[in-house]
Amino acid sequence: MKKFRRHLLISAFCALSSAAILPVQAQATYPTKAVTITTAFAAGSGPDAVLRQVSDKLSKLWNQPVLVNNKPGGGGFIAMDSVQRLPADGYNLLQLDSEHLAAVPYLYKSKNFVTLNTFDPVAPLFRTPFFIAVSTESKWQSLKDLVADAKSSPGKVSFGSWGIGSPGHLGGEEIELLSSVDMTHVAFREVSQLYTGVATGDIQWAFASIPSSAGVFKSGKIRYLAIAAPKRAPQMPNVPTAAEAGGPKGLDVNSFVVLVAPKGLPADVTARINADVQKVMADPDIKARYNTFAFEALNWSPDEIRKQAEIKSKTYGKLVARKNISLE
Repeated sequence: MKKFRRHLLISAFCALSSAAILPVQAQATYPTKAVTITTAFAAGSGPDAVLRQVSDKLSKLWNQPVLVNNKPGGGGFIAMDSVQRLPADGYNLLQLDSEHLAAVPYLYKSKNFVTLNTFDPVAPLFRTPFFIAVSTESKWQSLKDLVADAKSSPGKVSFGSWGIGSPGHLGGEEIELLSSVDMTHVAFREVSQLYTGVATGDIQWAFASIPSSAGVFKSGKIRYLAIAAPKRAPQMPNVPTAAEAGGPKGLDVNSFVVLVAPKGLPADVTARINADVQKVMADPDIKARYNTFAFEALNWSPDEIRKQAEIKSKTYGKLVARKNISLE
């Protein structure tokens, strides 16, 4: 009997020891097969370009294929629907931006869909600031001039964006709220049409990232009045901040892009992916791409991603409710 009890104790100890090292083993062996990253962005877009470069670096680091699957459209739901029911094992990831995380629940109220109740944050990719772009022929020389015109002629100043609920749209709503003005929003189907519209004066201004507006900017057809951020961009040091340009203080319009996974991803796999994504983002090639686009590399943990999404959510909730904005 003593031998039997001793055998049971040894067996129990071995079982507990094995369980204790399972996370370490999982972390050490992941991934053992191809990883697919679905993206809500179109091929050739800024987020897609970064994702493909990061995926290539991850593939080399992991010695496994990392595949990119573009599923744009539908406010992000085409991509989200295709991933949300897949196994939460780290082999099915999804690229979304802060608007998918924080604005979608307000824009599609009847769906009763809260993005971060369905997906777990995994790793950050970048944050991009937005500039206020006008035609080179515009009479406005500062953001102060733009706001003054909007105040003197309610509803007459027009601004464009790449879609209802986009940062370009909600950023304009934020300027209205902070400056107590009323402007007219025009949504475009194509980003190229948006900045052509600004260049020709069909619309008077729009938010723009460096990659999305580079062609029109370099051709001399648009210029930037300000950057909607607390500090100037090193890539555009002569462009003042919104506050420096006489605009509303505290204006900070940006979007961040992250990787998420179906709910329930094991913590050790999450930690592995987060660490490895940040490792490849330190690569000189990735740093150079980020510098070209004025993208800011982020070192957020999954908890920090959730925290930042909640901060965005509070802002977007107010802006959407203010004009009852909806995509339904």
